[in-house]
Amino acid sequence: MNPPDSPARDAPRRSRSSSQTRDRLVRAALELFTTRGYHETTTPLIATRAGVAEGTIYRHFPSKEDLLNEIFRAAVRAFLEPLKTMDPARPCRERLDALATRWTTMAGREPALVKLVFDPTFARFLDERSRAAQRDLRTHLEQTVAAGKAAGDVRLGGADLWTDVWLRLVLLGLERVAGGQWQPGDAAAAQVRQAAWDAIRLDVPAPAQAATIHNPVSGDAP
Repeated sequence: MNPPDSPARDAPRRSRSSSQTRDRLVRAALELFTTRGYHETTTPLIATRAGVAEGTIYRHFPSKEDLLNEIFRAAVRAFLEPLKTMDPARPCRERLDALATRWTTMAGREPALVKLVFDPTFARFLDERSRAAQRDLRTHLEQTVAAGKAAGDVRLGGADLWTDVWLRLVLLGLERVAGGQWQPGDAAAAQVRQAAWDAIRLDVPAPAQAATIHNPVSGDAP
């Protein structure tokens, strides 16, 4: 007969089990929130999808709203991380294209994250910490566009305006990938990223060619 596990030896096992249960709850809630909506996603539904008792939810999260907000902040961090870790010395176009490419890959792998972070219907359920995370994402994106403007790469005008323009076009591609209509590597996804940059880049006029003025009498240049 094997001796029973001591409390000290059993603690890591309990910790792993708790972490796995929490992960199942997060995954179940994310899928339900983004397919059924916040109000239609009940805690019994989340528990059933996760394969746990309903009371287990409250051992990990104080409420359904807290569960949503924790998932939301984690999703925002996933979108923000590549932006915060990019070399600020890189040209604006390179940074925005690399960011859009990472986001597109994420949309193909975790489509629910796109809807959770960018669907405005969740806004009224966000707490102050989640709204602060949302503002942080927006601020870093605007700072990248503003740096491009300062370098003469982005159109004149407010960085907030061109951030909106770039983001709306990129979101078109993310939504198509998240919805399964496109794959991350499709040419259409790359075309949308290019269109997003073309919409905000500063067009530098080509050098004017020297005009040749002809003598109206002789036809010769003066």
